[in-house]
Amino acid sequence: MNRQIPELYGSMIFSDKVMRKKLPKDMYRALRKTIENGTHLELDVANSVAVAMKEWAVENGATHYTHWFQPMTGFTAEKHDSFISPSGDGEVIMDFSGKELVKGEPDASSFPSGGLRATFEARGYTAWDPTSPAFIKDGTLYIPTAFCSYSGEALDKKTPLLRSMEALSDEAVKMLRLLGNETVTRVSTTIGPEQEYFLVDKDLYRQRKDLVFCGRTLFGASAPKGQEMEDHYFGTLKPKVSEYMHDLDVELWKLGIPAKTKHNEVAPAQHELAPVFDTANVAVDHNQLTMEIMKKVAEKHNLVCLLHEKPFEGINGSGKHNNWSLITSDGVNLLDPGRTPAQNIQFLVFLMAVIKAVDDYADLMRISASGAGNDHRLGGNEAPPAIVSIFLGDELTAVLKSIENDTYFGKQEKVQLETGAHVLPHFVQDSTDRNRTSPFAFTGNKFEFRMLGSSASVATPNIVLNTAVAEALAQFYQELEGTRPEDMEHAVHELLKRAIRKHKKIIFNGNGYSEEWVKEAESRGLYNLVSTPDCLPRFIVEKNVELFTKHHIFTKDEIFSRYEILLENYVKTILIEAKTLEEMLSKDFLPSVSAFAGQTAENAAAKKAFLPALSMPAEEALVTKLTETYTALTDGIAELASLVTEAESMDDMQKAAEFCQSQVLSKMEALRLTANAAETLIPDSLLPYPTYDQLLFSL
Repeated sequence: MNRQIPELYGSMIFSDKVMRKKLPKDMYRALRKTIENGTHLELDVANSVAVAMKEWAVENGATHYTHWFQPMTGFTAEKHDSFISPSGDGEVIMDFSGKELVKGEPDASSFPSGGLRATFEARGYTAWDPTSPAFIKDGTLYIPTAFCSYSGEALDKKTPLLRSMEALSDEAVKMLRLLGNETVTRVSTTIGPEQEYFLVDKDLYRQRKDLVFCGRTLFGASAPKGQEMEDHYFGTLKPKVSEYMHDLDVELWKLGIPAKTKHNEVAPAQHELAPVFDTANVAVDHNQLTMEIMKKVAEKHNLVCLLHEKPFEGINGSGKHNNWSLITSDGVNLLDPGRTPAQNIQFLVFLMAVIKAVDDYADLMRISASGAGNDHRLGGNEAPPAIVSIFLGDELTAVLKSIENDTYFGKQEKVQLETGAHVLPHFVQDSTDRNRTSPFAFTGNKFEFRMLGSSASVATPNIVLNTAVAEALAQFYQELEGTRPEDMEHAVHELLKRAIRKHKKIIFNGNGYSEEWVKEAESRGLYNLVSTPDCLPRFIVEKNVELFTKHHIFTKDEIFSRYEILLENYVKTILIEAKTLEEMLSKDFLPSVSAFAGQTAENAAAKKAFLPALSMPAEEALVTKLTETYTALTDGIAELASLVTEAESMDDMQKAAEFCQSQVLSKMEALRLTANAAETLIPDSLLPYPTYDQLLFSL
């Protein structure tokens, strides 16, 4: 297998190697120019590419093609068309044109549009993204595309991502030219999204309506053992899990997805996959594919892959760490501090631009990680808090402090780590530790945004981050523009000093879980947007609308449409969960409570009949407890149903979201606690569903 990996890797993608082989030289050069520089693609080039792409796809067993896009559902979408074209003599030929490559026409009114499109305004377009490779999956040629309405509004996540990448590149190149770099032509954002997930037995999964409909358990008593022994993280892979991970790697590698690292995560049944960095839009496509293939491969192993942020209470939830950096066309990482960060002006300018961006638009950063599922995860069990802050580490914090105070920052000697065991090799200690409580941490030569939930698209946080950093660089450029070259170093120093004093409040290297930090963050004026309904209204405040419209990422209508979609998704998610909980408790759990209460009462009566003088306080207390639980759950279910009806009658989605968060979720949590307490009293043989210990430890 090892010898086959280089040949296997990317075998199902229309790669540069394939393009070079299949395309005429002039057409290949024109396509590379579009991919590398973002120039317009002419129709004759598209026609040539279409022929080559079709030939390659057919050679590899494809019979259909699809424009693959990412609507606002949070998932991907595809419509399959065959290559066949009737030739008029009862035969068919395999045909595919440039027009079919560059444009498709799905129904725009059937996807979430937030009011941008009505049912009678159905026409929409998909447009080929030549910078993301086409690939073959399940006998179909997949063509990554953007998705827009008939009148050009973005109805997807890729279009604004591409816009944000261009905006950031433009502003970054301007800044680099100002700093004396005359060779750079483009700056690319690169990301490496680490993907956490759970694996559970498929047969057990099918018995839990909450997992099937909601992706998370709505109630269930904790297993006697959870993650408290800290023995699962990086532990030995169980054979069934190892086999799954091996097959997953193979399927990902075929599609050119650079799956690199795999390991057990902290919670039982939890795992992680991390890829090598790639250009942002390609990495977003790859992550969407990764989530899909994770689920498909799991099915083949009689497993189910859970991507919900909090499938089980009481143990870690799953996140998606968005590692973000900036790479120039010369191959330079702009966030690499080098050996002497205090003297690295280019690095300091871009570092400070990121700090300024996150401080100015912390509310948007929080919104980019919002969602009903992630609300359950943030703030504990190694998930960052809802307060956005930046961890820099001691060295960079000291560098910025020296700039702020005009003090000398001496070269920091690298510390050799002493383990105390002479047989072990010596190595240099990193300049920063890892802060697992920080939402946005500098980790050597990149920033890691750790707030994002495991099921989310990584497009949204990168749209926000790219645009906010573009704005910060634009403001820096405006301040420095016109400065004479001989005065530039001093001007940059003064700019950095002003920026540090204004934005250092966002920097926090301490414990993000502490109550002291919550109070300190409030005194610093930082946002603490605990829930999705708390943060979504910030999406449409004037400063954020101005940011997106200024850089042509969204129109005002596109912004408000996304606000509406996010609200609707939140409300719909909570109401689906509430209805599922009602059904599970009414149809499944209450009969179990009643059956065990009846069984216990019958046993007590039989004993009493045999020995009339026998006292049985334990049995009587248990029957009383079960009867009280039955009544409490019955009343609670009725109250929850009433709350659901009230929420469904609301026209104002913001108020409906707030009502769901404060009333519906609160009632659901009360029912969860009552049911969990009762579950511990009932024998497993009488329970209608698999328990936590079965779900988490069955593999």
